[in-house]
Amino acid sequence: MNDSDDDQQLVDRARGGDDSAAGEALVRHRARLRRMVEARLDHRIRGRVDPSDVLQDGFVDAVAKLPAYLADPKIPLFFWLRLVVGERLAKVHRDHLGAQVRNAGREVSLYRGPMPTASSAALAAHLLGKATSPTQAAVRAERLVRLQEALNTLDPLDREILSLRHFEELTHAEAARVLEIGEAAAAKRYIRALKRLKDVLPAS
Repeated sequence: MNDSDDDQQLVDRARGGDDSAAGEALVRHRARLRRMVEARLDHRIRGRVDPSDVLQDGFVDAVAKLPAYLADPKIPLFFWLRLVVGERLAKVHRDHLGAQVRNAGREVSLYRGPMPTASSAALAAHLLGKATSPTQAAVRAERLVRLQEALNTLDPLDREILSLRHFEELTHAEAARVLEIGEAAAAKRYIRALKRLKDVLPAS
């Protein structure tokens, strides 16, 4: 049984009146959704907003919206949860940044929704991993800048697919669905993005 089958069972249980199914769904996908929030939380508000709080508020939204979803589940459960949490994250950005928030129409997003894009800085840090000594930390800092600069040269869609695959650990098929492109196109973009970073990543 795969994740989709498990999610469908949870949906069926929730539709049948099992109140515990919603909680199980949130627990099942908590780690992936938290990674999504961490990747997309604007650096300007990181000191004021905790990703855990964004996620918790998103879960409250999901519970409130669950009956409507169960009545007509047009998309798989995980993608629906991701969309609800993404909408909460977008609201946090609007509340804290106001007019400084970038035009949503220019951003890569789930089902054309208001999902903030992943941060190049967060993605670079994730790709490099953590240093284990002061010397390694100094080298890592230099490589972090180089990698972030390389990421900023990528097409936004290519950078986004790196985030989906590495931060959120989506499969090619899931990333393709999020970006509303074919699986072959998603795989091609992913390979192309990695090749563009080839000169930076081996040294790290």
